[in-house]
Amino acid sequence: MTLTKQSKQKIIKENQIHEQDTGSASVQIAVLSQKISKLSKHLQINKKDNHSKKGLLRMVAQRKKLINYLKNTDEKALQELAKKYSLKV
Repeated sequence: MTLTKQSKQKIIKENQIHEQDTGSASVQIAVLSQKISKLSKHLQINKKDNHSKKGLLRMVAQRKKLINYLKNTDEKALQELAKKYSLKV
């Protein structure tokens, strides 16, 4: 269910602003988007997994907060992420 170390590093490399960037809002949104998509697939198969549903809702809320933050600070970066991960902005 979780991302592998290699896939997470790949996502970070694609979205980082500078060489040492691992925690900017755009990187966090990208990682959360991938986690959400994996967890959504899991929940389609395992409909009664309530603990994972709660985790999914938490991740979606966190991503929404980060999207709102990015909307206020860097609209251009948000538009790029929206295209790449098909986010509703």
